[in-house]
Amino acid sequence: MARSEYTALWRALGAIAIPPLWAIARVVVRHPERIPRSGAFVMSPNHYSNLDPVMMGYLLYTHGRVPRFLAKASILRTPVVGPILRASGQIPVERSGSGRGRESLVAAANLVEDGLAVVIYPEGTLTRDPDMWPMRGKTGAVRTALEHDVPLIPVAHWGVQRILPRYSSRVSIFPRKRVDVLVGEPLDLSPWRGRPLDPAVLAEATEALMAAITALLEELRGEQAPAERWDPAEHGQSETGRF
Repeated sequence: MARSEYTALWRALGAIAIPPLWAIARVVVRHPERIPRSGAFVMSPNHYSNLDPVMMGYLLYTHGRVPRFLAKASILRTPVVGPILRASGQIPVERSGSGRGRESLVAAANLVEDGLAVVIYPEGTLTRDPDMWPMRGKTGAVRTALEHDVPLIPVAHWGVQRILPRYSSRVSIFPRKRVDVLVGEPLDLSPWRGRPLDPAVLAEATEALMAAITALLEELRGEQAPAERWDPAEHGQSETGRF
């Protein structure tokens, strides 16, 4: 871990957050060697529980890197948690309709330029798929990776829903739950590098990313995902909040 990343604040956050997580979860990580030990990269996991960022933070922190997330701006404005998140380099994201989504990607790009790890959930919110498979993706993760020529690492995890179900506020502590994490190979972005990043190119690359995440999750779950990816717009579901 680069010395500039491993600050006193991050050591304190790790000391506070990791022991309780160990108490409620046994995290089994496959292929952690695929996490770059230095330099910038974008990590893109599946998203089905509000506890997911804690799990991804644990994954990166315990394997030598410090995570930076795109976090809801409303959380970063809260009195106690907000200042800690801002001080640790988390990136505020305004909800759709604010016209400020691009500003968040610019902030993420700045971190990438500094050689840091950035976690971008390509789904943008908790999946709406009834069985919690990855739904259609948004283009921020691939855009950031392509614009700055950095690795894009797909990741899948499964088991967090047994600790904190989707849209629930009740954490299940006992018995201790197993959470499986599978780190994928960097996505091959060569078909899109050097091409204008128009909507068609970004959509194509994003679908390749979602297919990679889904394949990893299929391996973890030992199941096959639906042939057609869930699209909230086709089911009359909102982009934010509960559905």
